[in-house]
Order: sequence, then structure tokens, then C-alpha cells
Amino acid sequence: MSSKEIMQVKDILLDRLLDEVTRIHYEDFRLMQICATKVAENRYEILYTFGKGYEWKHVRVTVSHEEKVPSITSIFETAYLYENEIHDLFGIQIEMMNYDFKGKLFRTGVQFPFA
Repeated sequence: MSSKEIMQVKDILLDRLLDEVTRIHYEDFRLMQICATKVAENRYEILYTFGKGYEWKHVRVTVSHEEKVPSITSIFETAYLYENEIHDLFGIQIEMMNYDFKGKLFRTGVQFPFA
């Protein structure tokens, strides 16, 4: 598999996130990481990376600060750490987290320092 194939990112709409992650789960991939970045005023990209052996899948959603992102913890339980981090650092609302630290996972001097 070439590095170009490994780095392909599938952009999806937010309302397709749970369906896409469920499909990936049933293909026996594991969650490797979730990260967020601010791409414009009030716009964020959230990148989900899944792996199986040497194969990676990347799924990206772009959201505004007002949109609520569904949690994937019911599909990949370990996602709760990434989702709490995204909430604490960017202020992005994650709905239905199995383990919600309510903005207290990190102790920061500034609320939502990357928002």
C-alpha cells in the first residue's frame, strides 16, 4: 500500500458520521485517533483515523461551533478521551458521550484555548 493510499481522507457530512464509523467498526478496524483543528472563524475539522494492520482509514467532518457532534463511544469506547479533549480545548459540543468529564478533563487557564 502506498503512502498516498494511506493518507486518503473521506469527507462526510456530520449526519453520516455514526453510519460511517459503524461500517468501519464492522470491517474490524480499531480507532487510532481523533483530532480537531480550527480551519476558519467558527469552522473546525475533526479527523477520525482507524487502522487494521497496515491499512488506515481517515474520515473527516467539518463543523461549526454551534453544531453538536454525535459521540462514537457507543461504537469505539476509547473515543471518550479524544471527545473530551476536543470539547475542552475547542468548545465543540459532543452529544451522548458515555464518559463526559463536563469540560474538566484538562485544567487550562483559558476555557477552550483553541476555539
